[in-house]
Amino acid sequence: MTGGAAGATAVGLERLSLNQATVKHLGLTEAVALCARHDIPAIGLWRDRVAEAGLAEAAAAVRAAGLRVSSLCRGGFFTRADAEARRAALADNRAAIAEAAELGTDTLVLVCGGLVPGQRDLGLARRMVADAIGELVPEAQRLGVRLGIEALHPMFCADRCVISSLGEAVDLALRFPADAVGVVVDTYHVWWDARLADEIARAGRRVVSYQVCDWVLPLPADTLLGRGHLGDGVIDFGPVTAAVTAAGYDGDVEVEIFNAGVWDAPPDQTAATVRERFAAVLGG
Repeated sequence: MTGGAAGATAVGLERLSLNQATVKHLGLTEAVALCARHDIPAIGLWRDRVAEAGLAEAAAAVRAAGLRVSSLCRGGFFTRADAEARRAALADNRAAIAEAAELGTDTLVLVCGGLVPGQRDLGLARRMVADAIGELVPEAQRLGVRLGIEALHPMFCADRCVISSLGEAVDLALRFPADAVGVVVDTYHVWWDARLADEIARAGRRVVSYQVCDWVLPLPADTLLGRGHLGDGVIDFGPVTAAVTAAGYDGDVEVEIFNAGVWDAPPDQTAATVRERFAAVLGG
């Protein structure tokens, strides 16, 4: 394994968060119990799993286990073809903001949406994203939730997110108040960027979430599932962690892995590996 974070940039296990997507087959209460068994102090939640459990029940389960909720995923998908669909997307995102507040997290991760169906106009899609975020800012401020714009790898531009670099995400975030809009740094999506350190520095306190997993080759047919445990792939985590730390981010660090093999592994084995690799790779 390579890519450790040494010295002042080391991240202790007290900042570890298990993103629910890493144990995809577990329901919310099962994932919460898994974190408690393995002394993982925080969890990143997904809205579909929260809905299955019930919002109030999910919030109560997390509190009872003594866990922090590092983020809620996901809002976004703003690039809709007609006005009615765009209004529905905004309503859904307002609901997501309220859910985040109820769950006790101040970060809602946004996956902004791909090209507008039937269109090839990237500029149009990006304008829709900016307009939608602007519409949501007052509600985010009212409930104390920050909208975290997540840049996705360019291979997902067409269908998932037209914000394809951290620089684009920072440019967009800077158009809005800092207490309402920030950026998510996900190593899987941004590790390749020659300007990554500069853009993290430019984001500064706008970094609202740091998510980690590795980029594993060869990529599977479904490239979304090409993530791996820390140390299994090609990412050098030390410089990214150093940049995020220098920018002032000191919150939870989420391990978020989309990988069919990881999903099929026994959850307790996955949680143990997550802890072990986090300590080895990020803990120096």
